[in-house]
Amino acid sequence: MATATADVNLELISGPPYRTILRLAMPTVIAMLSQSLVNEIDVVFFSHLPHPEDSNAQAALLPSLLLVWLFGGSLSAISVGTQAYTARRYAERRYEAAGAVLANAAFFCVAGGIVLSIIGFLTIDSLLNIMLPVPEAHDIALSYSHWRLLGVVSMGMTMAVKAFFDGIGKTWVHLVSALVMNFFNVLFCWLFIFGNSALGIKAMGAPGAGAAAFMATWIGLGIMLFYAARERTKYQPVRWSNISRSLTWDILKLSIPAAIATIVMMVGFGLFTKVAGKLDAAEALLSVTGEREAVNGAATTDIVALLKLTFTACLAFGTATATLVAQSLAAKRPDDASRFGWASVRLGLVLFGFVGLFEGVIFPRQIVHFISDSDSVRNAALMPMKMMAWVTPIIAVAMILSEALFGAGNTKFVAAAQFCLVFFLLVPLAWVLGVTTHNGLTGMWIGAVAYAIGASIVMTAKFKGGAWKSIKL
Repeated sequence: MATATADVNLELISGPPYRTILRLAMPTVIAMLSQSLVNEIDVVFFSHLPHPEDSNAQAALLPSLLLVWLFGGSLSAISVGTQAYTARRYAERRYEAAGAVLANAAFFCVAGGIVLSIIGFLTIDSLLNIMLPVPEAHDIALSYSHWRLLGVVSMGMTMAVKAFFDGIGKTWVHLVSALVMNFFNVLFCWLFIFGNSALGIKAMGAPGAGAAAFMATWIGLGIMLFYAARERTKYQPVRWSNISRSLTWDILKLSIPAAIATIVMMVGFGLFTKVAGKLDAAEALLSVTGEREAVNGAATTDIVALLKLTFTACLAFGTATATLVAQSLAAKRPDDASRFGWASVRLGLVLFGFVGLFEGVIFPRQIVHFISDSDSVRNAALMPMKMMAWVTPIIAVAMILSEALFGAGNTKFVAAAQFCLVFFLLVPLAWVLGVTTHNGLTGMWIGAVAYAIGASIVMTAKFKGGAWKSIKL
């Protein structure tokens, strides 16, 4: 049903584009960076474990996170449909309808999260066998992943509630939750990884980081639900009558392609990580103690840990853009939707250009020395890290415009594009350049550079085409 411009809420989309984007994006940037920093702290904590447990723990972290996101991230994709529908209902001043979107998304996360957790526990050992051929790293990854799977429900529900608040422009809510949650995450990591005799806590090693993350995600969800309860008068989310199969399916129709895109990314990057494992198995590098050291796997984890800081900041700008695009389309102002999208791209090019300059030109050696104590890992990581830093602005463009298309409801295109880019470009190129032509880790990461450039070109062309402006929700 069409909505007259006079009947829509124009408060959020009427301001200057750069200021509006920054106002929405910065709380999300800080919140998501705090989460990424926790994973960075995991890497740093792992570097203080005995050698070669340190390198094996770092090598185990990335495959574990990929598999956790295979389950939890695919459930969290409900946030795409939740944000798009909430933003449009909010702009239409249909506040109780926006609350109903939240209710259905949260209910689905509880049911779906339980199912996915069970599937994860039954399959994760076999999946890790594919990705991690080094037994020492595999055992660490399995214990860590078991803990993280206990947080799939809380992860999905947190993202659903976050999407609701993002859709109504209150991005600061997740910031509060993230800061508290991540404070406890770091505290628990320190206690559980290394133990504390005064508190009677036994050292768990690297799996202790998984236990810490599991506990912290439930704390974060509790804070999000507290703020959601404060909105009950205006949005009426806590009503059994809100639960609707048709509305849930409408949300899922947008979210399922996003979930598929997440699965494609996790499987693709899992295969990408397997290339590093293949390199480690072929080189059979041994530490001074005679135990195998997963140098390429550890270096890949370290590079990705650093890149996640960039990814999450880009995603924050993309999330803000998705809200502004969705609300502009609801207000029948498609030109404003396009204006916000390109403004966010320009901001991304400038801001993340500086990030890439610092990571790839000014301080690359200092960074790799900070995140690893192994000279072998440092030497392996340096050049690939520089290459990814150089394409950081290009990554920003791809991620911002992907999220903008999500906000417009064009999720099927993004999923299809990611499938083609991952399985016809990233994975085969990484294998050929890394293993077949014997260019090692640097060759493998050239595949990632090509993937970033390809994604940027595809998403830019689609957004510029403008067909997404006619999508109705």
